[in-house]
Amino acid sequence: MNHWDKRFLELAGHVAAWSKDPSTKVGAVIVRPDKTVASIGFNGLPRGVDDTDLRLNDRQLKYPMTVHAEVNAILHAREPLHGYTIYVAPLNPCSNCAAAIIQSGIKRVMAMAKINPRWEQSNALAQTMFEEAGVTAEFFSLGEDG
Repeated sequence: MNHWDKRFLELAGHVAAWSKDPSTKVGAVIVRPDKTVASIGFNGLPRGVDDTDLRLNDRQLKYPMTVHAEVNAILHAREPLHGYTIYVAPLNPCSNCAAAIIQSGIKRVMAMAKINPRWEQSNALAQTMFEEAGVTAEFFSLGEDG
């Protein structure tokens, strides 16, 4: 991992802390080829929807209401994302986020190597989708030198 990748992956980790989700905080940063930030996102309920403790602490209620960090970053972007890179921390993209990443035109995914066992099948499907769509996906821990 080069120093720019490390910086943007660390920034995604910082953005993750903005999530109000008490159990899972994920951040995403979309970067242009010139290494400037195009958009950021973190996981949470949609804008204008009350993020009450009741909702955030009830997984059966929270999960269908939550917009993942990757999708939030894509939706917040105000420009086409063709050829851009998305950095995601601290978890890998799920299959639904992989579909959104692919459809947006992002061509490179840099994510943490951490996989939540509950999402292992979805993460594996995401990797298959990235490979088939020609999206480069690399997974790192921040302890790796680049």
